[in-house]
Amino acid sequence: MSAKKFVKELSGSRVEGEIIKTVTYSLVTSFIVFIVLYFLGLKDFENFIPKYGFFIFFAILSYAIVLPSLRQVKAYQTFACMSGMMVGMTIGMISGFLAGYYVAATNGMFWGSIFGMSVGIILGVQNGRCCGIMGIMEGMMSGFMGGLMGAMTAVMMINDHLRAAGIVVFLVSLAIMAALNYMVYLEMYEREREIKEDYFPIILASLILTLITIMFMVFGPRSILFG
Repeated sequence: MSAKKFVKELSGSRVEGEIIKTVTYSLVTSFIVFIVLYFLGLKDFENFIPKYGFFIFFAILSYAIVLPSLRQVKAYQTFACMSGMMVGMTIGMISGFLAGYYVAATNGMFWGSIFGMSVGIILGVQNGRCCGIMGIMEGMMSGFMGGLMGAMTAVMMINDHLRAAGIVVFLVSLAIMAALNYMVYLEMYEREREIKEDYFPIILASLILTLITIMFMVFGPRSILFG
């Protein structure tokens, strides 16, 4: 199965044909949340955009590349153990690493780790359960490791091209998530989707993740290094 067929399917009638639209819904929702919060009071914070803007922007982009996989996996419901474990591991690791990295860049390693682990474990388990307990365990382990690693990386690079590294981290994660979408397609192209749903879960997830991330970055606890 060539990658060209997958690319063609992005505008087709299968669930893969909804990936780009899902990304769009997520981005629009997240940016609306950000704009509303900004004009409700965040604009009054001194140096808000220079201090937080970059990391909030990439956190929003991060959620937009992770959430389509949740929709794609849910559409097929069940996976073989190996595929399901890969799904749980990839989503748990990437979501945990990205969330941990961007939050740690503003709040420090401990709180970045806690935040990244929470996001990674929740999303990893949510997707890994498609193959049962093995996928759930994989999602928990990868979310746990990803959150810690993302936060640690951010703090280690605090004085060495932190923002440039944030861009590189995002681009690599984007490639990995695109590969995961392709892998799911390869595994399931002979099967029909079992669940068809609207975009409300994606909109709600984007709203919650963006709201919590912004509130945590701005008002949440932070280490002495960032005090």
